[in-house]
Amino acid sequence: MTHNVAILGASGYTGAELVRLIATHPSLQIVGLSGNSKAGMAMADVFPHLRHLDLPRLTTIDEMSFDDVEIVFCGLPHATSQKVIAGLPDHVRVIDMSADFRLRDPADYEKWYGKPHSAPELQKTAVYGLTEFYRDQIKDARLVAGTGCNAATGQYVLRPLIAAGVIDLDQIVMDLKAAVSGAGRALKENLLHAELSEGAHGYAVGGTHRHLGEFDQEFALVAGRPVHIQFTPHLIPANRGILATTYVQGDPVAIYNTLAAAYATEPFIEVLPMGQHPSIKHIRASNFCHVGVVADRVPGRAIVIAALDNLTKGSSGQALQNANLMLGLPETEGLMLAPVFP
Repeated sequence: MTHNVAILGASGYTGAELVRLIATHPSLQIVGLSGNSKAGMAMADVFPHLRHLDLPRLTTIDEMSFDDVEIVFCGLPHATSQKVIAGLPDHVRVIDMSADFRLRDPADYEKWYGKPHSAPELQKTAVYGLTEFYRDQIKDARLVAGTGCNAATGQYVLRPLIAAGVIDLDQIVMDLKAAVSGAGRALKENLLHAELSEGAHGYAVGGTHRHLGEFDQEFALVAGRPVHIQFTPHLIPANRGILATTYVQGDPVAIYNTLAAAYATEPFIEVLPMGQHPSIKHIRASNFCHVGVVADRVPGRAIVIAALDNLTKGSSGQALQNANLMLGLPETEGLMLAPVFP
């Protein structure tokens, strides 16, 4: 059986990544693509690497018909998504890749995103889209809120450790390196080649990054009390990938065994042998996340490092994984492509 899907915001990087993944998915068919600023254009003219695919032309959202659509992937900016999704037909199930429905408390949304939520009743119905920890709720959801890419990476490291009580919850430091595609496709001065290449810099330093809202929400839920990690992201001159290096206090062997047990049956989370650590080169353009644990030279301390592709496992691959669950398909369908190397 073929399921019809539409992608809103298909002219952005996450939209293009979804098209790439769905192209080899045996059960999904793209019947609608929106890109308001590029409406009327062929997808091949927006993303030439997709030229070989038979795809509908880009339209505005208002021009799109949702009559035969089962799943809508929404790759619009935050604040825009909530308004658009609120106006979609009731029969359509939605996977939102923006930040609009990740935070359950409207006050938290306003705190981190600077404006009140315009669809608070819809916000109450959203299921957080971190597949490995919410798959039972995702299966029956009408609206799934895709995670932040940094938030997903950090949670793959820390959720099992917090739940098992094997680390000091008040001594967690995460240093994260993020590739430039995570900032989107819009023209920005600080993302010009001359500004970014041959350098790296921290941003949102001092606890101001919006994905901290997700960390605070989810870690408190797991721990049963507030957990405030120290988190600094850095922008690096790479196209795609996230590397999160997390410093924790606890027995390294217990930390390793906890992660290995938590992910033993997970198809996309690979825990490396003790002492090995991952590279963003080894997960590129895939739905895999690699996690490594290394004992520190000081007893009782460990370094846990995770790598994933921000466009795939951090966004569009996660969205497709969730769509599979919602449609009753094998969770791995269309997602087992090996990473691209070198």
